[in-house]
Amino acid sequence: MFTKLMAWREAYLRDEDGATAIEYGLIAAGIAVAIAVTVGLVGDELVTMFTGVQDELIAANA
Repeated sequence: MFTKLMAWREAYLRDEDGATAIEYGLIAAGIAVAIAVTVGLVGDELVTMFTGVQDELIAANA
């Protein structure tokens, strides 16, 4: 019984599945932060650009 318990403990300590999930979570969080910063920096310029496109499409269809 004790041998099985020690073997289970060793297998548990060597298991890295949780660490991999945490790494993927950190990568996803980093990408989300990068997207948020980029949108924050160029957001107003994008709104201006798409408003200009919208205005030109409306003028072309009028």
